Amino acid sequence: MGLTWKQSFRNFETYLRLEKSLSANSIEAYMNDVCKLEKYFEETSSDISPADVTYPQLRDFLIWYGANNKNTRTQSRVLSGIRAFFRYLLIEGEIDENPSSLLESPKIGLKLPEVLSISEIDRIIAEIDLSKPEGHRNKAIIETLYGCGLRVSELVNLRLTDIHYAEEYVVVTGKGNKQRLVPISNKALKEIDIYKQDRNLLPVIKDQNIMFLNRRGSGLTRAMIFTIIKDLAAKAGIRKNISPHTFRHSFATHMIEAGADLRAVQEMLGHESILTTEIYTHIDRSYLRDTLIMFHPRA
Repeated sequence: MGLTWKQSFRNFETYLRLEKSLSANSIEAYMNDVCKLEKYFEETSSDISPADVTYPQLRDFLIWYGANNKNTRTQSRVLSGIRAFFRYLLIEGEIDENPSSLLESPKIGLKLPEVLSISEIDRIIAEIDLSKPEGHRNKAIIETLYGCGLRVSELVNLRLTDIHYAEEYVVVTGKGNKQRLVPISNKALKEIDIYKQDRNLLPVIKDQNIMFLNRRGSGLTRAMIFTIIKDLAAKAGIRKNISPHTFRHSFATHMIEAGADLRAVQEMLGHESILTTEIYTHIDRSYLRDTLIMFHPRA
């Protein structure tokens, strides 16, 4: 008798955390993917252990899942998690053959991320009420997100000791706990300094080293950063579907539009592969086309 779903999930989670050194968010995503597979077997009344799953059953699962989830990116995400799970079972010797190896990924078209213009970013910052206690904090958050191209998880985990003022660099801890050095602008450093004066006035600070805190002195959550940005964008009258990640996309796009080297942008974003960074060259091309249409006499 092979491992039960519960046992295999527990072992898989440990493997992702200790051996693959994935972040908590990545681990949660993988576990959600494989839990969908278990749910499928429950709903189809298939009393089957992970070691007994076959390729035809996985193919049927993807058809079942795709019927209610038309987004090919979501389907691809789930497939990625399931492949990782069965690769793990193969490594551990729980299965002799990987039933997911023949599964084909859904065709995904190129989807360019939403990007803000410099004027739109200025409009968002202009909507921040600096008379409120959280005003300077929110301004420092936007300047740091856009100025350094950070992921939201990197922002909420940013520590005071990560900022190196003399060198004008910030130490960023990214995916898989990998650290990188990212230049930080004088404007962002200035806003952080102003915010730190308000931070020191908080009645309680539960984590002395976390940079961005709520009014109770605890670190901000990812959800809170989303809320702050959505509210500011709505006040600024921006109708684009934006999130904290939009500032990262905007950072990369504006850098490449200005002529920055692709490898340098890859390094600052912390991308494993330059192929991930190359999506911003597609955005740049669309920007160039718009420029041609606007200014070329024959356009």
